[in-house]
Amino acid sequence: MNGNYNDLPNGYLESIRLGLDGVRRFRDGLSCGAGTREENMQRLKDALKQADAVIIGAGAGLSASAGFTYSGERFDRWFADFRDRFGITDMYSGGFYPFPDDETRWAWWARHIYINRYLPIPRPVYHTLLSLVRGKDYFVITTNVDHCFQRAGFEKTRLFYTQGDYGLFQSVNPDIRMTFDNESWGMQAMAAQGFVKGENGFYQGACGKEAMRLPASLVPVCPLDNSAVTMNLRSDENFVEDEGWHAASAAYADYLKKHRGKRVLFLELGVGGNTPVIIKYPFWQMTRENPRAVYACLNAHEACCPKQIEKQSICLDGDTGDVLARLV
Repeated sequence: MNGNYNDLPNGYLESIRLGLDGVRRFRDGLSCGAGTREENMQRLKDALKQADAVIIGAGAGLSASAGFTYSGERFDRWFADFRDRFGITDMYSGGFYPFPDDETRWAWWARHIYINRYLPIPRPVYHTLLSLVRGKDYFVITTNVDHCFQRAGFEKTRLFYTQGDYGLFQSVNPDIRMTFDNESWGMQAMAAQGFVKGENGFYQGACGKEAMRLPASLVPVCPLDNSAVTMNLRSDENFVEDEGWHAASAAYADYLKKHRGKRVLFLELGVGGNTPVIIKYPFWQMTRENPRAVYACLNAHEACCPKQIEKQSICLDGDTGDVLARLV
């Protein structure tokens, strides 16, 4: 590809348009679904077996179930010094903190990237999910940026990461529409802070006094023009949709077109209310348009569906990983 993607189908924009169009039609309120929990578990097992296609929509709740929590013990273990000095209470808000200099900011991000992108996945939730769809015709669309699907063994050509990847940098130069792998840099940056490398990855040294600043030579820059870089995470219009992103977006559009009207299971996992227009609303609308489709929502405290598609829906409240484990 040469950077001109206008001729490719854009599954991301098409999905958003579909969701925006559909949500206007769902004005009768929401439902927690019909039937008992056991009945719905059996319905989901049957839907998995009978589906011509399984379209997985994954949000932050799935990764939280897998152990990628952004506050509490895990945050305190890796960021206690940043907490004590700057008053930061969780990883999410820390990503927006106005650190005093680039050396400190990138020391923070090195830890954030490492534990959420390169450290082994704490719980086998993604592997459990893979065991449920292995051998089936599936596709994944996710707003998660931790790359857990590919790390767990899902086929790369069946994945669409819509919001970026912790493992990629992008230049602040708007003319450079490319992304750059940061794994090698991340390992150097962790070592430079004093974290110790063992067989299972970095860990904190005995003194627990890791540096909170990187050497100036380790502040990352773009390899093409030495401009500053930032994370490849969608936060504004400057987000770089690179060649791989556009290929995945086109693949998602093609997949939806290919399976329109077939027995499709829309399996929504841990999608909350932050970006419902990317996964949740489009799934609702595509279920409404297809009488052969089934919509399944697995979520802790947020498992619901529009009343218009209640008969086609399965809502299971609880930890997503625990529900998936019961399906195996």
